[in-house]
Amino acid sequence: MAKTLRILTVVMGWSCVLIGLLHVVLGNAAIPGAGDAGATIDSWGRFMGAAFTGYGLAWLWAARRRPIPAGVVRWLAAVFLLGGVGRLLSLAVYGRPHGFQIVLTVIELVLPPVFFWLADKEERA
Repeated sequence: MAKTLRILTVVMGWSCVLIGLLHVVLGNAAIPGAGDAGATIDSWGRFMGAAFTGYGLAWLWAARRRPIPAGVVRWLAAVFLLGGVGRLLSLAVYGRPHGFQIVLTVIELVLPPVFFWLADKEERA
C-alpha cells in the first residue's frame, strides 16, 4: 500500500503543478468553455494557477517523506474534495458546465476517499 500511496501522491503532485503552470501561462485559454471571459477572470485564473502549483508542490513534498505523512495526505485530499464540492455547488446554482468540468468533478469526488483509505493503511503499517 505504501508504494501505491507514493505513486498516486507523486502523480497528483506533478499533475497539479503542470495544470497550475498551464493556467499561469495560458490564462483564460486554459479553461475549457471560458472563451474570452475578460481580464478579471484571466487575472483570477492565473493567480489560482499559481496557488494550484503550490498545492501540487505540497503533494510532492509529502511524497518525498519516509514514511509519507498520512495526516498531510488527508488534509491535501480534503482540499481536493472541497474543490469537487465547490463544483457541485456551481452545478446546482448555475447549471451544467463544459463537459470537461464534469469529468474533473467526478475525479475530485472519487479520488479523495482513495487517498483517505491509503493514508489510513500507511498510518497503521
